[in-house]
Amino acid sequence: MHAPQSQASFDQTAAPDPDRGPDLIAGDCAGENFYAIDRGLRDLLQLYLEPNDFQRLEPHFHRLGALAGGRLDELARAADKHPPVLNARDRFGRDEDWIDYHSSYREMEAIAFGDFQFHAMSHRAGALDMDRPLPAVAKYALQYLFVQAEFGLMCPISVTDTSIHLIRKFASAELQDYLLPKMLSGDVATMWKGTQFMTERSGGSDVGAIETVARCEDGVWRLFGDKWFCSHADADVALLLARPEGAPAGTKGLALFALPRRLEDGRRNAYRIVRLKDKLGTRSMASGEILLEGAVAYLVGEADRGLKQMMEQVNLSRLSHGVRAAAMMRRGINEAMVCARTRKAFGKTIIEYPLLRRQLLKMTVPTEQALSIFLFSANAMDRANAGSKGAESVLRILTPLLKFRACRDNIPVATGAMEVRGGNGYIEEWVNARLVRDAHIGVLWEGTSSINALDIITRAVGKSRAHRTLEAVLKKSLNDATPVPAAFRERLRLALDRTLAFADRVAAEPALEESARQAASGLYHITSSILMAWEAAQPEMDARRALYARFVLEHRLSAQDPLAPRHGDWERDAAEIIFSERKVGIAEIAGLLDS
Repeated sequence: MHAPQSQASFDQTAAPDPDRGPDLIAGDCAGENFYAIDRGLRDLLQLYLEPNDFQRLEPHFHRLGALAGGRLDELARAADKHPPVLNARDRFGRDEDWIDYHSSYREMEAIAFGDFQFHAMSHRAGALDMDRPLPAVAKYALQYLFVQAEFGLMCPISVTDTSIHLIRKFASAELQDYLLPKMLSGDVATMWKGTQFMTERSGGSDVGAIETVARCEDGVWRLFGDKWFCSHADADVALLLARPEGAPAGTKGLALFALPRRLEDGRRNAYRIVRLKDKLGTRSMASGEILLEGAVAYLVGEADRGLKQMMEQVNLSRLSHGVRAAAMMRRGINEAMVCARTRKAFGKTIIEYPLLRRQLLKMTVPTEQALSIFLFSANAMDRANAGSKGAESVLRILTPLLKFRACRDNIPVATGAMEVRGGNGYIEEWVNARLVRDAHIGVLWEGTSSINALDIITRAVGKSRAHRTLEAVLKKSLNDATPVPAAFRERLRLALDRTLAFADRVAAEPALEESARQAASGLYHITSSILMAWEAAQPEMDARRALYARFVLEHRLSAQDPLAPRHGDWERDAAEIIFSERKVGIAEIAGLLDS
């Protein structure tokens, strides 16, 4: 097991040669172990994982942390510069379309699908030498580490994982026997990777407008249509929605199908990759347009429940997107802190300047919020999988909350980290430009911010009442956080009551739909604030998390005068503690929580 590195070793490793003189350029995170330098993650994994699981898996967290800061980071840089290339026909003129990937992408696939077996780790034993499937907390923590190096490949990883879930849950026994052994294989050379094709020109978020038609001919389903945005375009099997002939219009008429790339006899199925998208980000991964020309497909589950079945995959993908946003924010913060501690301007390192410290805090707080929410959500998934209906209800609201807010926060954090680096952050030789490009896809894939906000308020709040289940969990957390000063916990309790009342009002009054984002943001902020206060109160935890909670309470949940100075003694003192990187206890910071 690798020993965690101290902050001193972190700074020394990242800093360039001090003898270079006036052309000193701040270093980056290359060569760092992203697990070893992430105290929040290390602490919280011990809180959310069973002790035996943590002990068995921590060497793998260290190993992936080192890969993410080392070889994976190198490969990701190369893959971003050498995107996939579509070959429409072979030399004989046959429509045997295929995609060429750079060797760097293939090596990352070998690490992800072969070494760590991300796609199978929550479905079967054997991954990372575990005698059973990994808990969700561990799986998403590993995704979090991987994405700090490479974001694009996590799409094929995630959709393979989620496709396996749908096939196991809804497909016939015969179809499971055909697909699952291939999809669960750890042999990268022969395994089948999965994906999900939903978007059409006629309907993105408006899924009911889908025009793809399914025709049953002699007992075989054939698909005709045009899928507009197909990530992981050359996957071995794709899950998609189509309307069987004669089915009603709208979402009720959609059925779920599994579309293999090749038929059982090895021939290419009757669909073509028309072109690959020239994307702003996620350049390493192939997204394309698919033309279905009578392609053979297999019905999955009940023909009149296609969208409801597909939404399970969508929600799992939303959770993964929230984790990915948290990961990219962490990478941005790591890069910004290296720059702040090593870059000099006007005779001082720039972290010594109060304004820069304030900007770093504005990036650090949402990063820590996302870490707490995603681990708590993953823990809720583990409890829901074990049969807890309460945890299932909590997960119902946390999933779109994380997707909605963390993906939005990722954009300003990535931009802020680029600004800390200065002009070099705009240059493609550094990771910042890629972080900025990749950050924007999070607010597009699996529903825009408005779609997720409406799901939170109209469905999770208005219909499922999941916010009331979450309320009970959060109030219990406040009651259990007794080392935190009572006055601060009472402020959090009052903010929770106000936030829930506002969400109820927005859900009940159609005229207030325009406030859905505001209400959803409030729910995210109060949930993360209470969780961070509770985490800080646990034995051996770093109490700085309670300081993050107060920043959220003051600046996201309390009234602000836009023309008043936005600082106080408590904020300056809190920043001093936060950027010292030393572990502190609640007693040391209690005065900063109720001042």
